[in-house]
Amino acid sequence: MFRFKSYDSELRPSSPRRYVFVCLGNINRSAFADVVAQSKGLNSISIGLSTTTGAPATETAIEVGDQYGVNLRNHRATNLTDYKYREGDALFVMELRHIKRLLESGLPRESINVLGQWARPRRIHLHDPHTLSPDFHFTCMGLIFSAIVHIASLRE
Repeated sequence: MFRFKSYDSELRPSSPRRYVFVCLGNINRSAFADVVAQSKGLNSISIGLSTTTGAPATETAIEVGDQYGVNLRNHRATNLTDYKYREGDALFVMELRHIKRLLESGLPRESINVLGQWARPRRIHLHDPHTLSPDFHFTCMGLIFSAIVHIASLRE
């Protein structure tokens, strides 16, 4: 059984070759994280644990993304089953329950990270904003944005 430690905040692997952002639908949180990461010069992709490959970002995510200067109009979701793990991938989940799904899919524990560990303020659980208000989307995306900025600064 997996146990999460609150101090578990070292990047895994320590020098990622590719940053992989994971959420459920890959139409809000991980999509946003991917575009922000790319804007910071990180080699990244995003995937969903239960989505339809090719699905666009939600309208609310697109609108909130615009407020952060993040364009999600061209985003297309990728389902976990269409993802191919590469040596050096660092996977970043939004919720602890996502870790279990990744492990069940055979992905190595040493490559899995909790994105909220790098958010300011720190959040272990970045709740899915999908059916919630634009204000909640904005708050969630702000936490994701801060986490990506922090992670990108580790490479400098």
